[in-house]
Order: sequence, then structure tokens, then C-alpha cells
Amino acid sequence: MITSGKWRRQITIPMVNACADNPLAAADTRMPKNQSEGDIPKIAITTGSADSLECLIRKIGIADSEITTSSGSGRIHLYAGNGVDKFASGFAGGSGTIPSATPFWASANNLKSYDIVILSCEGQQNPDTKPQGALDAMKAYADLGGRVFASHWHNVWIGGAYRSGGNFQKPAVWSTIATWTAGTNLNTGLVDLIDEVANPKGKDFADWMLNPVVMGSTVRDEIQIQDNTGRTTCSGIDATRAERWTYVKGGGMEPQNFQFLTPNEGPPAQACGKVVFSDMHVSGGPIANQSYPNSCASGGMIEALTPQEKALIFMLFDLASCAGGTIG
Repeated sequence: MITSGKWRRQITIPMVNACADNPLAAADTRMPKNQSEGDIPKIAITTGSADSLECLIRKIGIADSEITTSSGSGRIHLYAGNGVDKFASGFAGGSGTIPSATPFWASANNLKSYDIVILSCEGQQNPDTKPQGALDAMKAYADLGGRVFASHWHNVWIGGAYRSGGNFQKPAVWSTIATWTAGTNLNTGLVDLIDEVANPKGKDFADWMLNPVVMGSTVRDEIQIQDNTGRTTCSGIDATRAERWTYVKGGGMEPQNFQFLTPNEGPPAQACGKVVFSDMHVSGGPIANQSYPNSCASGGMIEALTPQEKALIFMLFDLASCAGGTIG
């Protein structure tokens, strides 16, 4: 059995030799690509104009038939942020219009029907679509054990709409976990480092990236970031309340990815939810005037994974795993 949280694939091994290694083919060591192969968490993905994480889910092997709307039978449901809002004709999964994310994330009841919510960067915070009630709903969802992955300007769910100035909306408790800036683009030559000290899973992360099958890193702890995809809005975190997973090599060593447990205001041992923030753009923005999956950077074709996408895969599967009292 291969499992991480609600990801589970069970295969039958025809023969097991006693007291000996029993190697499996690489194809037998992956997670399920559809429901006939095993269990897939129920995942909501919101689309964005600056990062298309709905494209990454296809690149990691999930079958198109599993990518639908909430009215479909797939395990991956798309909602339109300010990104792609239609399925391409003939797509094997969903069809027609992708429903708006705004009413979806405004309700804790909507959110808690999912195991994981993935939020693709919208190019700005767009606070008008994320009022106080929506911020409260997202926190309530995570506090109940939900899992949240927020890309770049979706820092609004954690730090609040600080770019708006004045008396801006912000979630309770979470807004003091990190320190936020106006944001800087990191254009070329960016390398992220895996934090093996602050992150209790850092060693496993670094080992995985160096694995000859994964080939995500050529130098231990280093993740080469594609040019013009790295950003910094987070300048620091409260290390007693969050774990730094990666940070910018050199300079100010700003966190690029961090994770915290929820409810964050309680004892870590009693936490059951997780929130991951990523300051890097992973899959790039959608191709203009195209429907999904033709909106993906490859025009719908499945391309090889980049090092930062491989790093994100580790974090996404860890996000699905059980929360543990590791912070503090």
C-alpha cells in the first residue's frame, strides 16, 4: 500500500521472496491517477491569472476524467478565480463554464466538503472578492482540519488585505504569523534552499529532491527556480508558530515556502489542519483566451516537471498527511 493522508494506492504483489529485497517497478510506486486505482483526496483548485496550479495537477499524473466541477464525478474540482473559466470542448473531464471561486470560498460549509483547497495566484490580492467573512470562513475550514495551499498573492488569506492600506480586513490570529512586504520580483538565477533545521521534514525533503528518480536537485538543499517565477512578499515568520520549508539563497534569506498548523492559537499537539504558503509561481499564468487545459503553458500538452514543481509535489503530498505537534 502506498499512502499519504487520503491518497492511497493498493497493489497486489504476485510473489514475495522471504528474507530478500522485493523491488517494484517504478510504475507500481506512484499514487493513484484515478479512482479505479485507489483513493484520491477531494480537492478544490481555484484558477488564477499568474499561477495555474490546475495545470500542475495534470502534470503529476491525475487523469483528465478526475478534473471536473463540483457537479461532476471527479475528485478534483475547479473554481474560477480571475483565471481560466471554461473547459475546452472535448476535454475528458469537466465541460462548460467553471463556477466562480468568490461564492465558493465565502462559506465554510462549501470549503469543508473538501480535503484540500489549492489557491492559484491571481496577480494581486483582489480584496474585493475576499471580504472579512470569506477570510473567517477559510480560517474556520483549516481549524476544523482542512488543508490549504496558497500561492503568492493569496497571502491575503494569512496576512490580510494589507496592500489596501487603512483598516483592512484580516483573519484572526493568522495575520501575525508572518511579516509581509509590498512584494519583489526575483527575475533570474534564483536558487531556493531547503531548510533542514527549522523544518523537521527537511532532511526527507532534501533526500527526496536528490533521489535519482526525482532529480529535483543537483546540489543538496538547492532548488533551481525558473527565471521570472520567484517572488518575495514574506520577509520573515514567527518560528514558534510556523515552519520555514525553503528560503532565498543569499540576500535576506526570505522564506519562499512555509507551513503552519491550525488552530494556530492552540497547543500544536491538538492541531489538526495545515496551511502552506508559497511565494514562488510554479506553473505560470494561463495562455490568454484559451479554455482549460489548452490554457496551460504547454497548450494542453504534458511537459516535464521543473525542479520547483517537483519540490511542490513533495509539499502537496505532505500537506495531505496527518498534522503533527512539531511546531513550537
